[in-house]
Amino acid sequence: MSWLNKVRNSLSSLTAKKDDTPDNLWIKCKNCNEMLFAKEYEANLSVCPRCDHHGRIGTDARFAHLLDPGFTVLPTPKVKDDPLKFRDTKKYPDRMKAARAANPHPDALTNALGKIEGNKVVLGVQDFGFMGGSMGMAVGAAFVAGAQRALKEKCAYVICTAAGGARMQEGILSLMQMPKTTVAVRRLNNAGLPYIVVLTDPTTGGVTASYAMLGDVQIAEPGCLIGFAGQRVIQDTIREKLPEGFQRAEYLHEHGMVDMVVHRHALREKLAQVLSYLTAAKAA
Repeated sequence: MSWLNKVRNSLSSLTAKKDDTPDNLWIKCKNCNEMLFAKEYEANLSVCPRCDHHGRIGTDARFAHLLDPGFTVLPTPKVKDDPLKFRDTKKYPDRMKAARAANPHPDALTNALGKIEGNKVVLGVQDFGFMGGSMGMAVGAAFVAGAQRALKEKCAYVICTAAGGARMQEGILSLMQMPKTTVAVRRLNNAGLPYIVVLTDPTTGGVTASYAMLGDVQIAEPGCLIGFAGQRVIQDTIREKLPEGFQRAEYLHEHGMVDMVVHRHALREKLAQVLSYLTAAKAA
């Protein structure tokens, strides 16, 4: 019996060790399906070391990557949470509460004031992890606030877009953010301040139809999806098969919709270069 007890205790200890292993040690690449060590993947800016696929990253990771140390996260404007009293399978306020519990910022777009290699900027980051980065009143208000802060600071406004489109729970009020943000971009143009867009995966819908395609310089990350309507919708409408890679960054670059496709590792340096050119031109 003593021998059996020893074997049983050994098996129990092995089971306990297995149960204590965290579930987030590994992550699977969505492109090549390789299993990657999560810490190494995050240290590589969520870029797969095997196939170079660019994964999605959050707001704080984007700030830390692009901005010099010492930046300030700007407050997000407050708007009415449920203007239309919308309800589908869940109440809209319940969805918002769950999204805020799972994210560090109160809505999909957050701004920060800082510098990119010494170039003063207001940087806006849209987080797809917050309700698909959807554009509602809060996103529109945050964009306008970011543009106004750039006007006040007399610096560039850089925005990293990532969105599935307008937020359906806010109906026409979400669609009205398209002209609202367009006016804010025009104010930056009139003041002679650079407005630079970094398109990340995915940037679609009303965001693409407004501020995402109005940059003085349009930069895209490799392989990111950029478009208004979905590929299947377009094919069913025009009844033609679309070319390979349609709506991907490289295809849009080839056809003049995007100025450059820049690897995430080189993005900070490229932004600093573009900002220095535009600032120097303005100063001259």
